[in-house]
Amino acid sequence: MLKISSFLKLFFLINLLFFSLFSSQKLLNLTTNYFGPNANPVPDFTDATIPKFTELSVYGDYYFGFGDKTVNPYLKIEIPLISEKVSLKIWAVPLEYYNVTDAIKTRRDMQKNSGFASGDVYVQTRISLLNNKEKNINLVINATLKTASGSDYKNRRFFNTAGYYFDAELGKSFLLKNSFLNEIRLVADAGFYSWDVQTPNLNVQDDALMYGFKLILKKKNVSLENTISGYNGWIKRASDYGDKPIVFATKLNFQDKKNKYFIQYQNGIRYFPFNQIRIGAVFSLESWTPNFFK
Repeated sequence: MLKISSFLKLFFLINLLFFSLFSSQKLLNLTTNYFGPNANPVPDFTDATIPKFTELSVYGDYYFGFGDKTVNPYLKIEIPLISEKVSLKIWAVPLEYYNVTDAIKTRRDMQKNSGFASGDVYVQTRISLLNNKEKNINLVINATLKTASGSDYKNRRFFNTAGYYFDAELGKSFLLKNSFLNEIRLVADAGFYSWDVQTPNLNVQDDALMYGFKLILKKKNVSLENTISGYNGWIKRASDYGDKPIVFATKLNFQDKKNKYFIQYQNGIRYFPFNQIRIGAVFSLESWTPNFFK
């Protein structure tokens, strides 16, 4: 009887120790609320069109506010495999510099306050399903893969897991005559976003519904875009877990004969604790467009 009692006590102590060790492991929140601004941002979407020629985009981003300052270049290229019908798009943040406050360092469980990190690579296939020029209606579907190539996971700059999303862009233009504006274009985006969540106590897939709405006002070679977008994940761990970010962006574009130049301001409405200023240019490169698919 004594041996059985001792065995039960030993069994109880082992289970208590195991539970204590397991429960003390800190859960990592793989969301925009606990990582850098380039880790898993709300995806951009276009005006629901595919370009005629290859477009090379070069941006400069500055994120500020909420204890995290991040500066990075941003490179994107879209190659029409079939002009205005099918394209391949690739983009990435090749390098970022970050500097966070002590409070953010503690909150995210980072190892240092500042440093450099390289970002993930995104690869996207775009297909135009509808291009009705008479009614000015366009429908484009996108399939996107996000690699796990981003660095400095220990300092919460990029996830160490891959992701993917599928979405559809629907655009409709209203051409105006005898008006201050030449065109008003409405664009809606909807899709499905998924990424792995691997933590000591959790190894699942976070699935989210993507959404976005864009209003574009055009006057000759100048246009103003206003966009609200976000995604809603299913994980409910805590009130501030943060897999339901929403952002608002306003973007002023200037178009010359071939290229476009712009400045953008973005504000994180929910679970995206960053303000952003983005300055960039989009270069139309006819010589980089595959000749056999023009």
